[in-house]
Amino acid sequence: MTGFTAADVPDQSGRTFLVTGANTGLGFEVAKVLAARGGRVLLGCRDEDRARGAMARIADEVPGADLAFVPLDQADLASVAGAAERVMAEPRLDGLINNAGVMMTPLWRTAQGFELQFGVNHLGTFALTGLLLPKLAEAGGGRVVMTASLAHKRGRIDWDDLAATRKYDRYARYSQSKLANLLFTLELDRRLRAAGSAVTAYACHPGISTTELGRNLPALVKPLFQLSGGFTNPPAAGAWPALQAATDPAAIPGEYYGPQGLFEIRGPSGAAKRKPWAREAGAARRLWEISATMTGIDPGLAPA
Repeated sequence: MTGFTAADVPDQSGRTFLVTGANTGLGFEVAKVLAARGGRVLLGCRDEDRARGAMARIADEVPGADLAFVPLDQADLASVAGAAERVMAEPRLDGLINNAGVMMTPLWRTAQGFELQFGVNHLGTFALTGLLLPKLAEAGGGRVVMTASLAHKRGRIDWDDLAATRKYDRYARYSQSKLANLLFTLELDRRLRAAGSAVTAYACHPGISTTELGRNLPALVKPLFQLSGGFTNPPAAGAWPALQAATDPAAIPGEYYGPQGLFEIRGPSGAAKRKPWAREAGAARRLWEISATMTGIDPGLAPA
């Protein structure tokens, strides 16, 4: 099977990347490969001890790795702003890999009162990206990568109940947040092109990968998820689509990347499939405007 793997990641010497949720799973694997290719990697994580543990593991495999910890909790917009301020002080930023996320949690809320899955997976990503666009532009062509999911195929945006005050289904809310990632990519790409920006936006998904993201699955489902490892993508392979989006010179701005194996579950990375509702320009524009209002952050890109 042909496609993009970690072996295809070109030299990244002199480049700097922020990888969110980099202490474990896909984010850890992305960070490790980027460091191994000579990049400076900022690990945006909630827990400093876990982040530094991850940095130590990477350093064991990649002697001389250039790593730094950035405190980041996407469930709190104040933390997002603090992380952005820290990254803005870096000499450069060439790539923002938006990997951090939560999946199928109970009805929990962010510091600002948003439903957690929408708040972390989309609003936190929207805010961080908006705040870092100027830094990415300084690099003369920085990339933004959004991590979506196969779950977007069942996603619908509940415009009338984004706060989940009327009803809550953990799978539906997760699917909504992953659809939001793709709609955000669509609108960000459109606005960047219209502005003539050198910054480019991409989306990816890991297939089905057994990572810590499944820790909040219902008790009856979790054992099946854990036993499915032989049929799914190990985290190292699940990271390939994000690495392709972040580094492949042939990657197409606005494109969506994912595994090329059966049902897009596993295998090397290539162009992935989006449902028609993930390409709706009107929905993407509406989501952008609502997100700017909810977060209080204007990414500074006017509609075309």
